[in-house]
Amino acid sequence: MGLEEKALDFLGVNEDKLVALAKSIWEHPELGVQETYASQLLCEQLKEAGFSVEMGVGQMPTAFVASWGEGKPIIGILGEYDALPSLSQKISTTQDPIEEDGPGHGCGHNLLGVGALGAALAVKAAMEENHVEGTIRYYGCPAEETLVGKVYMARDGVFDDLDAAITWHPAFANSLWASSALALNSFKVNFHGRASHAGGSPEMGRSALDGVQLMDVGVNYMREHIIKDARVHCVITDGGRAPNVVPPYAQVWYYVRAPKREQVEKIYAWMLDIAKGASLMTETTYDVEFLTGCYNILPNDVIGDLLMEKLKEVGAPQFTEEEKAFAKQLQETFPPGSIEKSLEHYKMTREEVGDPLCEKAIEPYDKGEVMGGSTDVGDVSHIAPTAQLTTCCEALGTPGHSWQTVVASGSSIGFKGMMVAAKVLALTALDLETKPELLQAAREEFEKSTAGKKYVSPLPEDAVPQPAG
Repeated sequence: MGLEEKALDFLGVNEDKLVALAKSIWEHPELGVQETYASQLLCEQLKEAGFSVEMGVGQMPTAFVASWGEGKPIIGILGEYDALPSLSQKISTTQDPIEEDGPGHGCGHNLLGVGALGAALAVKAAMEENHVEGTIRYYGCPAEETLVGKVYMARDGVFDDLDAAITWHPAFANSLWASSALALNSFKVNFHGRASHAGGSPEMGRSALDGVQLMDVGVNYMREHIIKDARVHCVITDGGRAPNVVPPYAQVWYYVRAPKREQVEKIYAWMLDIAKGASLMTETTYDVEFLTGCYNILPNDVIGDLLMEKLKEVGAPQFTEEEKAFAKQLQETFPPGSIEKSLEHYKMTREEVGDPLCEKAIEPYDKGEVMGGSTDVGDVSHIAPTAQLTTCCEALGTPGHSWQTVVASGSSIGFKGMMVAAKVLALTALDLETKPELLQAAREEFEKSTAGKKYVSPLPEDAVPQPAG
């Protein structure tokens, strides 16, 4: 068989097995850096197929790199498998948790990880049968939801020799993910004061909570003078234990986001000055706990165009009347305005995009835009040419990180979208392995986008990946 024919045949023969793997990970949801079940399951499949597997990269026991083949080019496929807290849910059109307050796959990473796995295995099968030189890699990336996995892996240098990286994400539309995403810093500021009786001897105490509150006042005044596309979010994670005790310890946790990495760094430096000022004003001390930081996405148009070409070749998932009826029932549970917001995002009508499920390949609709969230795929995109696609794994209007997403991710709707993604990634990787002119064009675009600037990890040298939850 030829390369493409072999890859597609492999995925057809192994579809039931891949669906069972995705279902199994869905049934065992795990939070970031704790994905022991999922990572071991994926590693077992890769080892059985002849991949060499290195576990524990990036100081994370559930992160791994699996390689097959020799020499250049080296094409990487990125996989994720972490779940989200408090989203446990049965396959039902009413909210009904399997485990009260338990985790659930509310972003479809059970599909993402297994779809990427299927692609890597199919590429290996096709390259081996056709004696194609080169290397295919599967990157087992934990803790995407907390923006930890790929950032710490990147600091370890595991992406440095890549010629290109591809990935995908479950969504509604079958299309290219052409937009960028916001760069980010996540950090906590711990203030330390001195306890005393708040009524009897307040002069003996120094309130750590005052430090936190004054810092947040300063940050709020700062907002007027930062770029309009930047975002600063915070929660006070510890503000003391009782009103009649001057709090000796308090903590505030911030996210800083902006379209460019350098913009995040500028705002972050300002916030550190504000923390220092709050400490001086309250006669407290403070320390900063830097959790993670990530880059904005640099979508590579050359590889993106190739993904779209292969998506059209493979074709969008097709759904049964039963699946459509189930999707419509789920839509009835969405918050008001969810479907309208999605249509605004896609810039299409219900008829144009498909309702309740997308059964066509849609031309990229978000080129040049910047989404409001962040992803650690951005770091990889500053190291090697990177692109990603989305396929239909959920109903139109499905809220992100919701119990309805968990339902879709464990249903036949999600599994159909996953198999399309696996086929598209496999065919794209094979072209990148065998057509040097594509890689050359992608590299030239990458060098222009980065202006030759090398990736520098946003992490301090002593930063350690923290488990989610």
